[in-house]
Amino acid sequence: MLRTCGGCTHPGRHVVSEHAAILALNAGSSSLKFAIFGGAGAKLRGEIEDLHATPHIVARDADGAVLVDRTLPAGNVLPALLDFIDTHLGPDALVAAGHRIVHGGAEHVAPEPVTPALLDALVALTPLDPLHMPDNLAPIRAVAAARPSLAQVACFDTAFHHTLPPVATRLALPRTITEAGVRRYGFHGLSYEYVAGRLARDAPALRRVIVAHLGSGASLCALADGRSIETTFGFSSLDGLVMATRCGSLDPGVMLYLARQGHGTADIEDMLYHRSGLLGVSGISGDVRVLLASGDPRARAALDLFAYRIAAHTGALVSALGGLDGFVFTAGIGEHAAPIRAAVCARLRWLGLRMDDSANTANAARIDAQDSAIDVRVIATDEEAMIAQHTRSVVGQAPNCTS
Repeated sequence: MLRTCGGCTHPGRHVVSEHAAILALNAGSSSLKFAIFGGAGAKLRGEIEDLHATPHIVARDADGAVLVDRTLPAGNVLPALLDFIDTHLGPDALVAAGHRIVHGGAEHVAPEPVTPALLDALVALTPLDPLHMPDNLAPIRAVAAARPSLAQVACFDTAFHHTLPPVATRLALPRTITEAGVRRYGFHGLSYEYVAGRLARDAPALRRVIVAHLGSGASLCALADGRSIETTFGFSSLDGLVMATRCGSLDPGVMLYLARQGHGTADIEDMLYHRSGLLGVSGISGDVRVLLASGDPRARAALDLFAYRIAAHTGALVSALGGLDGFVFTAGIGEHAAPIRAAVCARLRWLGLRMDDSANTANAARIDAQDSAIDVRVIATDEEAMIAQHTRSVVGQAPNCTS
């Protein structure tokens, strides 16, 4: 059974205390990030790695102290995680679990309580993203099986981009194809939503901003007054920037050529998602840290292409915005790789952007020089915080809930 809201015996809105515990789950193909939020911030954060072979959990409290570091029984990950949370917080402390769902299609443009009907609808969307959706939906089923009375909420990565104008979502394909759902959607929405909220609080004067979410998956988003109006991801998470193992923007003719050369669909898909990008160009690694530490010219070629594509796509997004007031780096590479930030900013000097080298090296929150025409910031993203925020809100507004 799938529960749609927390325990409540009264019709109307279910009031959820700010101190009640919310579990945020962010599932990938081989790992599961999680966080518990209650009160002012996270009570704990952690990750389960190697999900399908030898699952290993590491969790830390708000001060960074390790709470658990051990192997979990294979095939029993979510029940073991929930048992650990019960041990740490006490039984019945959790009121809901929220999940990052990569694809919500064109219809799901806001977080929703998980119901059997919603789950069926999301399964129907799987052909739009067959590599991510099964991994996103599996934890919902596992939590429902282990704790059928626990409310669950789906938070969609595509939802933040529902403000894209029609011209930005359209692909130049026959209408019968686009009407079947083949259009530009955009992803990394929970990350961009978090950054947009931080900007609204800390820098409200910045009306035209480009956010660079640079991690193993990478994309840019153009924010106009906090709303997404353009992004580099399109129909799939292959589009746009060069990524760790994904190709980014690619002439469709390349895929036709590969098919004519005898490469099957599965081989092409594996190549584009898992053997391309920084890994493919360098032949060394898709990890920016490894490439930055390497003296191999192939590593330099991969990093140069990475920065070049970021700057080139930035130019397109500046056009969509009609100018630029601010540029934000976020996610693992954006937050920690000073040489990458420097390479990107050097290519954006034509905008009047000037970087403060010392501030950049120190990973400061502001890295623009005093004479820069563009505000340049580094903001640590927090997708799990957005999941928890949305989950608390949805559960708190669920009508006619019963225990």
